[in-house]
Amino acid sequence: MAHATATATAASDFSHLSRRIRQAGLLDRRPLHYLVRLSAVAGLYLAGMAAFFRLGDSWLQVPLAAFFAIVFAQVALVLHDLAHRQIFTSRTPSEILGRLGGNLGIGLGYGWWMNKHTRHHANPNHEDLDPDVVPDVLVWSQEQARDSRGLARLIGGRQAFLFYPLLLLEGLNLHLGGLRALRQPWMKHRAPEGSLLLAHIALYLGALAWVLSPGKALVFFAVHQGLFGVYMGCVFAPGHKGMPTLTGQASVDFLRKQVLTTRNVRGGRFIDIAMGGLNYQIEHHLFPSMPTPNLRLAQPIVRAYCRRLGLPYHEVGFAASHGEALHHLHHAGAPLREKGRS
Repeated sequence: MAHATATATAASDFSHLSRRIRQAGLLDRRPLHYLVRLSAVAGLYLAGMAAFFRLGDSWLQVPLAAFFAIVFAQVALVLHDLAHRQIFTSRTPSEILGRLGGNLGIGLGYGWWMNKHTRHHANPNHEDLDPDVVPDVLVWSQEQARDSRGLARLIGGRQAFLFYPLLLLEGLNLHLGGLRALRQPWMKHRAPEGSLLLAHIALYLGALAWVLSPGKALVFFAVHQGLFGVYMGCVFAPGHKGMPTLTGQASVDFLRKQVLTTRNVRGGRFIDIAMGGLNYQIEHHLFPSMPTPNLRLAQPIVRAYCRRLGLPYHEVGFAASHGEALHHLHHAGAPLREKGRS
């Protein structure tokens, strides 16, 4: 009986918060914001393409490659909002725009990413259920380090030092993830997903071969994809890396599961734009369909509510968030360093 009462109380904790957020109108759509944002991102993308063909076979394409890394990341952040139905309430326009912008626009498999990200939201930082903390390359706990195999075992002891160099490969990993998913039985709409991904690859590589000499094309590709991966890693890593992880049948209610495994990143408007609102990761995890511009408005309500419940609400600056993540990675890899010294 006591357990049932505690469970009901925990559930009502979130329902009370949700009611306050709804009453404040923070789950209402923000069409003007997204009209401006989508227009700006599309305009930057098209301006970059025009500049690419205008510059021709020039080393001035190298800074343009860095510009495209930023634009691709901003497109990905818009896709994130589409996947959470923050822009459109219905599925059809979200999926059409998501596949055009993701698969065709930046070579990121929309269906694959949606599947992966949905599982992450359901069980953030759960070592068995969250695909973002699977020990494929990095290990996220000392238990994972002890059980690690292959590449994770090889580099786990020094993973904190290798984290940012590895992010240079994250852009390619994101592209390959969408391609690999085409073979999975759970993948829906395999034909349009695959066709658009292959069209992106053909157009992207064809444009590089047509406009640039082989050496410049290789440099453009390396700078663009490398910085794209670093940008994406720097946006998504601060939200959870270094926060507590869960295992087994963790008896944690929704509110506490989301808040205790999640970190916010302090900053002004620049951080809001650069991170696409994901610096308000706690609010986003509690209310995934909340439009991005409303997250900062929800923050004082959520923070005060957590304080009232005695629930830790973790928020640090951008540099500190990365410092905490790196410290955690170093700590998680300790068993592998000890094994190397033995």
